[in-house]
Amino acid sequence: MQRLSNNTFSLIVAAFIAVMFISPHQSLAADAAKIDAEARTALAALYATTPAAKALGEKAKAVLVFPSILKAGLIIGGQGGNGALIVDGKTVAYYNSAAASYGLQAGAQEFSYVMFLMTDAAREYLDKSDGWEVGVGPSIVLVDEGVAKSLSTSTAQDDVYAFIFGQKGLMAGIGIQGSKITKINP
Repeated sequence: MQRLSNNTFSLIVAAFIAVMFISPHQSLAADAAKIDAEARTALAALYATTPAAKALGEKAKAVLVFPSILKAGLIIGGQGGNGALIVDGKTVAYYNSAAASYGLQAGAQEFSYVMFLMTDAAREYLDKSDGWEVGVGPSIVLVDEGVAKSLSTSTAQDDVYAFIFGQKGLMAGIGIQGSKITKINP
């Protein structure tokens, strides 16, 4: 049996602690009314600055809003936050987004993101999956400023469109990251 070096063992312990820190179980104490209010405020801010997002929101089957994702790391990192699923203007469920990463990275950042679920299949996948691992399942298009300028409801053909906005702080570096979205009951 191969023995782990002290560095490898330290990295494994640090990764475990990061994942435990951002796991959905930690977020169960979050207040539903607070999540809902923050999600609606974040969505209004996105709509005010990005007309393409507002147009997608009017056509989407559901809108998943994460108003505050906290991300921090030094070699090993983690991120997490709570959000609300809005259908026809009403909040129907709450979710946690959590991720751990490893790689050349340093810093801390807060940001918001919104996912527009454009198809019934994308909405069903979110409802039926035992935690949605981003990158598995429906296709997701990350919309940046350039894509947003040319995006319209007639050119939108993908399952999910994601907008990241409101970045605060500084997070530099590259890394391998996996993100999971899990339903919670706050």
